[in-house]
Amino acid sequence: MLFVVIGHDGPQGAARRPEVRPRHLAHLQPLAEAGRIKLAGPFLDGSGSLIVFEAASLAEAWAIVAADPYVTEGVFNRIEVKPFAQVLPAA
Repeated sequence: MLFVVIGHDGPQGAARRPEVRPRHLAHLQPLAEAGRIKLAGPFLDGSGSLIVFEAASLAEAWAIVAADPYVTEGVFNRIEVKPFAQVLPAA
């Protein structure tokens, strides 16, 4: 099942992002290597980030997000996690 994560940067998000980014990427690397991340990256307006990844359940998706250094170290101050159905391109 696919999930979309939208992480909204907090007031200190832009300042914290460069320092925390290596730990954030290390957290996501095993998912990327397993082919579970479909796309990920920051919004160019500096408001946050988007991640689309596979997880077995909403609970697993939230567990992955909750352990992300962007969450635990204060880059994001609000997170949305939503189930997602890919239509195009055909999966």
